[in-house]
Amino acid sequence: MDKLILELKQEIIKVLNLEEMTPEDIDNEAPLFGEGLGLDSIDALELIVMIEKNYGIRLANPAEGKAIFQSVATIADYVSKNRKK
Repeated sequence: MDKLILELKQEIIKVLNLEEMTPEDIDNEAPLFGEGLGLDSIDALELIVMIEKNYGIRLANPAEGKAIFQSVATIADYVSKNRKK
C-alpha cells in the first residue's frame, strides 16, 4: 500500500501542477479539499481522469467521489480494491 500511496502522491503533484510540492509534503490522511491541499472541483475532475487512465477505474456514481477523494489514503484504499490495471 505504501508504494501505491507514493505513486498516487506523485501523480497528484504531476496532474495538478503542484511543482513546489514533494510527496513528503502531502500527509496521507490530510483532506485534499478545503483546509488540506485546498483543491477545488476542477482538481477533482483531473483526479477522476487520472484514476480512470492510470488504474482503469471508472466512477459509476459521481456522488461517491466525495468519499473516495477525501485523502490520499482513501484514494489508495479505493484503488487497491477496484483497480483494473
